[in-house]
Formats: sequence, C-alpha cells, structure tokens
Amino acid sequence: MAMADVTIYGAGIAGLTLAWTCVQRGAKVQVWDKRAPGAGASGGLVGALAPHVPENWNPKKAFQFESLMMAEPFWAEIGAAAGMDPGYSRSGRLQPISDGAALLLARSRLENAKVLWEGQARWDVVQAERAGAWAPKTPSGWLIHDTLTARLSPRKACAALVAAIKAEGGRILPVDAEPEPEGKVVYATGYEGLLELSEVFEKPVGNGVKGQGALLNYDAGDAPQLFADGVHIVPHANGTVAIGSTSEREFESPDSVDEQLDAVIEKAMKAVPVLQGVDVVERWAGVRPRAKSRAPMIGAVPGAQNVFVSNGGFKIGFGMAPKIATIMADLVLDDVDTIPDDFRVEANI
Repeated sequence: MAMADVTIYGAGIAGLTLAWTCVQRGAKVQVWDKRAPGAGASGGLVGALAPHVPENWNPKKAFQFESLMMAEPFWAEIGAAAGMDPGYSRSGRLQPISDGAALLLARSRLENAKVLWEGQARWDVVQAERAGAWAPKTPSGWLIHDTLTARLSPRKACAALVAAIKAEGGRILPVDAEPEPEGKVVYATGYEGLLELSEVFEKPVGNGVKGQGALLNYDAGDAPQLFADGVHIVPHANGTVAIGSTSEREFESPDSVDEQLDAVIEKAMKAVPVLQGVDVVERWAGVRPRAKSRAPMIGAVPGAQNVFVSNGGFKIGFGMAPKIATIMADLVLDDVDTIPDDFRVEANI
C-alpha cells in the first residue's frame, strides 16, 4: 500500500505550501529536503511581500495581485492549524519620491491602482511628515504609501507550515530518510534543482542569485515597511527590522556574508535616520532560484509522467506562494491545468 499520493522534494516555501494545500484536500503527502525545512533561501530574514507597480498590467502582475490578496486568510489558516504565528501582517509600504517628475508618475499610478487593484488596496501619495520619524528621506517631501504590501517572517512561516502539515497528517521526513518517490512527484528544490534541470535539458533553464540580508535591533512597532534606494526595510513583530538584499549573479560561497551586505546596511541607515547606529544582530546569506523566464517555473515536466516542478520564485516566492500552491494542487491532484503560459516549464526550455 502506497504511503503517499504526493511526494515533494524540497521543503522551502514552494514545497511546504504545496504540501499544506494537498493535505487540506485529503491527499497523503510526504515532504523531504536534504537539509531541513526552510534551510535554504526560504530561511532568510526579510519577508517583504511587495507588489509590482500598478501599470503595464500583464498576467504575471495579475497573478501576483491575486496571490497577495489570498495571503491573509491563507496564513491565518496555517497559523491556526499550527498553533503558532507565521508573522504575517498586511502592514503596507512607504517609498520616497525623488522629484517632481517622479511625483507626477506616482500620482498617475494612483489612478491605475484604483482600477487594477480592484478597490481592495490603495496606492496613495502622502506628505512625508505624516509618517513621522519612521519616514525615509525624500527629496520631494512626498512618499508613496501602498496598502497592498505585506510582510511575513520567513522562518516562522516555514515552522508554522511544518507544524500545520503534521497536524493534518502530512509527513515531513528527516534529512537522513530520503524517500522513494510515491504517487505524483514534485521537485521544489530551489536553485540547485534549476541547475539539475539545465543538465537534463542540456540548456540553461535558470540559475541561483545570491542575496544577503541583516537584522537590526530596532522596534518599529506596526509601522509600514520601507523601500528606499533599492533596499527593503521591514519591521517585524519581534522588535527587529530586517533589511536586504543584495542580488549577486556570481558568487563563490552561497552562505557567506561580506562587504556587499555592509553597503546595504549603510544604505538603510542613511535612508532612515532613526536606524543610524542601531546594532546588527544577525547577518544572513542564501541563494534564491531564478528561472530563465523570470517568472516562477511550475507545472508538469515535459516527457515525464506524473512528475512536476514548482521552482523559480526568486524574490517573490513568498508573495506568489498561496496562488502557486493552489493551482499546482489543482494540477497534481485533479489534472486541472490553469497555469499561465509564461510560468510553464516549457517557457524555460
């Protein structure tokens, strides 16, 4: 008798959210990772669930918007099943506006957001003084404030998923117990999985991009996160602020930190004066999976029966996770295929 309807290799955000969705639908699921749940890129610090700008709308942006709108009930259900807080909050985001031209552009996007975000979130232009001491420096005196952006604690989210999956009867296997594939098989194996697929198809289908982030000892309460000078600055509920990250296409060590992170920390402290001199309590580095198409790579593997991929989330993996898990479960369990063309495995080979 088969122990599993679905075997998932990879216990990062893609694999764990798919496992949760499948066990919720009554499937027997086993999940295995050669390290540990959340040990790779999904075990980072930042946790910014930030939308694309509301313009030049396309299927990828629409997909991300739908996933961000699914996030609050999705994570609340996981937290309830797990008995622990995944750290989700739709806290919003502030961004500085550099000059008059940027102010005009921001105001045009305000009108776009009213339509494209379907009245479920706002993109406002506000005076910086309204944000108080937490406001980032802004030459124009104005800020963008959107109410769609959210944050999540990556580590707490992965831990909550593990607990919720187990509570519903799913199996999270130890690192020394690699399973035989049973039932439908899904590879959610991060950047190393993309490199392996590149070998299989004898062409590059994706790669890893290293990111470095840091955690600061500063309690910003329930303040919105910031995006300034290319840096995400994210308050978390435990009295810390996460900042990140670098984007390194070339690197020697996947998990070492160096002076490139120092530059990110310096940018954050320069952008937000109240952070100057604050202690850095942790530095982190990991490699995020980036598919060739720059969209998540999900779906059936061409030429293979009952074998699937869920990978390539890159910087938006946590934000895309609720909807990706839903449509992947539709495909794996019910053979219902609603995957956007740009997300398909075939789009990368």
